[in-house]
Amino acid sequence: MTYQPNAAFAGLFRAFTSDPASIGNQLTQQMNERDADAPLLVSTGSDIVLFPGAGRAPLIESFRKSTRGFIELTAVSHLPLALAYLARMRELAAPATRDAADSSWRQAAAQLAVHAAHVRAANSVELWRDDITVHSLAGQETKLTALVDYTCAVSIEMLERAQREPDLMTFDALRDRYFAPLDEHALPVPMNDVMFATFGLAFLDIVYRIGNWLREQSLDWSRTMVLVSGRSGRPTAGATWASNNMCHLIWRASGRALPPERLFIAPHAPSFSVAELPDAAGLAALEQTYRTLWQNTRASIDVARELFPDHEGYRFEPTAAESMPRFAAPDDRHAMSARLRRIMEDPAQLLSNCVADLIIDQLHDNGNRPADVTIPGFTHVRYPEIPEVSPH
Repeated sequence: MTYQPNAAFAGLFRAFTSDPASIGNQLTQQMNERDADAPLLVSTGSDIVLFPGAGRAPLIESFRKSTRGFIELTAVSHLPLALAYLARMRELAAPATRDAADSSWRQAAAQLAVHAAHVRAANSVELWRDDITVHSLAGQETKLTALVDYTCAVSIEMLERAQREPDLMTFDALRDRYFAPLDEHALPVPMNDVMFATFGLAFLDIVYRIGNWLREQSLDWSRTMVLVSGRSGRPTAGATWASNNMCHLIWRASGRALPPERLFIAPHAPSFSVAELPDAAGLAALEQTYRTLWQNTRASIDVARELFPDHEGYRFEPTAAESMPRFAAPDDRHAMSARLRRIMEDPAQLLSNCVADLIIDQLHDNGNRPADVTIPGFTHVRYPEIPEVSPH
């Protein structure tokens, strides 16, 4: 016989917490009514929305896939990493057929080379300046074009050579010839630099635009409720302040006026995207869901402080980066590589965390001037021109 809780005990359980008319839900509703006009800021994995309160229409800003330059820069940052994944595919293949003509890594490498060639053909100063038009990178179009061309050319050459010499598709060979080459003359800019630089360039625009947008709202941060909601990046990442860079971004944009205790991270809460926005009624319902979630979480904090006034309280102090390796100099390659390893190896980290604290703090310290931000692997690096070569 299936177990069922005793009805009397179950009734007591529901009276406090799970029933819609429970004491906990009634308190949450009271708090919602009290703070109905308080601003609510919700950040998801791709968008940020301000619900001003008192029934006013929400304001929304996107910062990932639907924004200018994000896909382009991220695609280039992923190209070197794709070669590492190919090496792992080859490593895991059965030795007898590992390098067969129809092996999966060979086919994927050939397709990747074609994609990189298409990008190289499409890449131009005019594309970055007139079509993509990333405002935070204005004036950098020539250098951006050189970075993309260099990355594609070097990657295509490595992919084509590996088809002829499959032993090049090993981690030892890739490290020594591609990611961190021993001969600087053979490869003047390592691909580790490229990956770090492109992460930084993409994140620079996010911080610049979202920071400007938040400041334009002139929020009363002492009353603003902040929720980082839903999945950010990979499913295991971004569940703490230190591992979710949106927390540090919002806090710095507030001029450190946002009390950290008013920001909650809710990775399992509902999310939304600009591409799939509900209608006005749906947005109103979503706002109510977020307000209820925030107030329900806050209720236990307020009750704890009233209930245990004579005991030491919990105090949260924000940190920008959770044990991220520090830079000894702007182009510290050891720090760049160590950070890249950290964000890939630690499932709790967002991939952008390798650059987040550097970019956020520089922008807010220099008055939000993106041209004055030093991006390791880009600002002090010259990407050489590589002439087009005919296919082998």
